[in-house]
Amino acid sequence: MTGQDSAGTDRRTFLVELGVAASAVTLASCGKEPELTQIAGDPNDPSLQWDKAPCRYCGTGCGVEVGVKDGKVAAVRGDKEASVNRGLLCVKGYHLPAMLYGRDRLKFPMKRKADGQGFEKISWDEALDLIAEKFQTTLKEHGPEAVAVYGSGQWTIFDGYAALKWVKGGMKSNNIDPNARLCMASAVMGFMTQFQSDEPMGCYDDFEAGDDFILWGNNMAEMHPVLFSRILEHKRKDGGVRIVDIATRWTPTSQYADVYIEIKPGSDLALANGILHLLIASGRIDKAFIEENVVFKRGIEDLDKIGYGCFGDQTEHYGFKDEARDSSLDEMREFLQDYTPAKVSEITGVSEAQIRLLADMYGDSSRGTVSLWCMGVNQHTRGTWMNNLITDLHLLTGKISRPGSNPFSLTGQPSACGTAREVGTLSNRLPADMVVMNPEHRATVEDIWNLPEGTINPKPGYHAVDMFRALSRGDIKAMWIQVTNPWVSLPNLTRFERKPNDGRFIVVSDIYPTPTTAVADLILPSAAWVEREGLFGNSERRTQQWNKLAEPPGEAKEDAWQIIQVAKRMGMENLFPWPEDNWHEPMFEEYRRFGFGHGKDLASYEQLKGSRGLRWPVVDGKETKYRYMAGEDPYVMKASGVHFYKAKGYGEKAAVWLRPYQPPAEVPDEEYPLWLSTGRVLEHWHTGSMTRRVKELHQAVPEAYVELSRSDAAELGIENGQRVRVSSRRGSVELKVKIDERGRPPRGSVFIPFFDELRLANVLTLDAMDCISKEPDYKKCAVRVEKV
Repeated sequence: MTGQDSAGTDRRTFLVELGVAASAVTLASCGKEPELTQIAGDPNDPSLQWDKAPCRYCGTGCGVEVGVKDGKVAAVRGDKEASVNRGLLCVKGYHLPAMLYGRDRLKFPMKRKADGQGFEKISWDEALDLIAEKFQTTLKEHGPEAVAVYGSGQWTIFDGYAALKWVKGGMKSNNIDPNARLCMASAVMGFMTQFQSDEPMGCYDDFEAGDDFILWGNNMAEMHPVLFSRILEHKRKDGGVRIVDIATRWTPTSQYADVYIEIKPGSDLALANGILHLLIASGRIDKAFIEENVVFKRGIEDLDKIGYGCFGDQTEHYGFKDEARDSSLDEMREFLQDYTPAKVSEITGVSEAQIRLLADMYGDSSRGTVSLWCMGVNQHTRGTWMNNLITDLHLLTGKISRPGSNPFSLTGQPSACGTAREVGTLSNRLPADMVVMNPEHRATVEDIWNLPEGTINPKPGYHAVDMFRALSRGDIKAMWIQVTNPWVSLPNLTRFERKPNDGRFIVVSDIYPTPTTAVADLILPSAAWVEREGLFGNSERRTQQWNKLAEPPGEAKEDAWQIIQVAKRMGMENLFPWPEDNWHEPMFEEYRRFGFGHGKDLASYEQLKGSRGLRWPVVDGKETKYRYMAGEDPYVMKASGVHFYKAKGYGEKAAVWLRPYQPPAEVPDEEYPLWLSTGRVLEHWHTGSMTRRVKELHQAVPEAYVELSRSDAAELGIENGQRVRVSSRRGSVELKVKIDERGRPPRGSVFIPFFDELRLANVLTLDAMDCISKEPDYKKCAVRVEKV
């Protein structure tokens, strides 16, 4: 045991220890600064009208009961009928109402003044006409590659589907990508390269069914606290449950782990290969399972061919494409000969004993093993490779598609799965795992959308980082940004600064002023969360519906409505043929046609309205807990075992990939001697545009900071709370130092959260990307720290 006695910690105690009161919390709204307005409401008021909704924040999908009075949200409480969270919420969830009522909420369309200085209020008709005119002119003069939409894993399914249909079916462009490219793309490509279908085969029931939980670079206690509380509750009831925290710094998760394994930044590929080496060498693999269910693949491994997406001729466009060839277990055995415990220990800093311990855990066929990861694995120059290797551990041991034994990728945004991944709002994708490059897939989309043959463009559009590179150099002339804040969240931010009169037209739809609205030419006020009807899809394939429960402020409108109105002004009303006052359900019913018969079947809208969400595939009204499992997945016809039926290109088997260790794109040196990793904190969410307006959350963590080890601080002569300058080759930021507080990096490393728009962590980060998913690496670059 590394810290607290997790064997005695129940779910409620754990959440209270993280600063949560497990009761309904009344509304408190505020501006950005400490002079905060508080609006009180009594959650026990019998006049409150209650209804269900999923939480607005992370991808967990906690069920929330929302109390409404006089058209406003007055209180929330955890939904006891929701199987995800069973009545509990994290600190952000308990303060959801305040997110809606900040004093600087955007209420009216605003157009930049002719002199470029400030904004003026305009009507919706003027705003929508302007967008339609700008996009039509751009299409006519420059073609479909000059327009773009940058969306979000916070889009509802309606928003994403409307945007996808307008961009790909209307404008014949594939320049649509979500901010989920920055967080989940490596998980997408991990699943696609191994199963030819995205998203996990397991579900949250694994948290009560597993024996060993191995967390790969995942501070679950802070980032997914409600789910982590379920593991702790399971451990409290069963003392044999073990938690392993593999991480580059000590976090609150480490305190509850049985084993803390500190790893050098960027060395996880070597560690995974070291475990695979020991499993194969010792014969602790399931040969019968492998023979029946697995093929072996190997891709391009030449670093000179692959690159990192940010140096040389890759600084403007990163288009590397992997090429697969067949491999074998024998070749894999030979390939892994270099990954001995001694060599892996040298690369990773992990002791040989701990490497052997991990192999013992994965290799013990009598115990269920659940691997969990999030940004530590995905935001990685070889993030897809690392996803592959974690899943390899499960495929070679047969610990997959059964209760308590699965690789499970956790999600950061509320509908990164349901919208970005399932709707297919990425530059190369279409709904239900289809892609624009496949002529059969294009034909299916054209048929369902009733479009002429050849409408869908077969050429993938710009992925997120290349999209903003194209905007900066002028290749993209018109861009619409919705539900995201790229001028805080993009890596290497300084390269994306706008110049006056740069000839570009940028529309931003949001609920609050942000650094992104500050660079816009037109700002549109959006309805938020329960101010409109919606659908999200969470990490366990659960689709969740909610009704409109409150009125948006001023003239704010939902994002899907905004897109539909512009499309109609561009003569594309055929894309949205539903009544103005009744389009949500028919839009969803059209969308769900894509998944029928393909193992991506969604529940009907009527079912979703009457439930706390259902996990797809939903066939004959019944949800599926475990994909590919006989007796559970309706598409599996076998009497027992598993069937990876989506992997048609692999003979309906899963692919085990051989993936070597390669070093990070940038490493510390004499000039910049420290590793930098960025991430989130418990109290704030993403760029903080919502949570920094919540009194209690803002006061708890009012500004970003830099975590520094005590030994590095002593060497630099720096004390706790002192202000320092952190610099990289790309920029610098001044922050207060935290030493030995909730996060404790080892000597040679620092950590900075990115929620603070006044102290931008991403002026430091490098725009290196994963070679397959094109997801940026926010976890590894070189910096120095100096006294101010």
